[in-house]
Amino acid sequence: MAKANKPAAKKPAAKKSTDSHKIAKTQIVEMVANHTSLNKKQAGEAVACVLESVIGALQAGKSVGLPGLGTLSVTHTAARQGVRPGTNQRITIPAGKKVRFKVATTLKGNL
Repeated sequence: MAKANKPAAKKPAAKKSTDSHKIAKTQIVEMVANHTSLNKKQAGEAVACVLESVIGALQAGKSVGLPGLGTLSVTHTAARQGVRPGTNQRITIPAGKKVRFKVATTLKGNL
């Protein structure tokens, strides 16, 4: 009976990920294909190109403005002290970079 419970436990976990409020890249490709004269392959290439362009700009340290959506930018974080969970040991978290997103005021007002 223990073996019968394990597969049953895995199926709902997979089902939850498909029922979430997250939109997958394939769904975006379908939306682009439905709203344009592009087929799914062309829409997939277009979406991939846009995403690669955004990622490339962020890696180069540039900000990316998406009208009606917001602005993605890279911010630098300073080194800081932290605490390791479980052991309460003090550690130094190194300086790094984060991607910041600022929502457009038009979108913010319409949410």
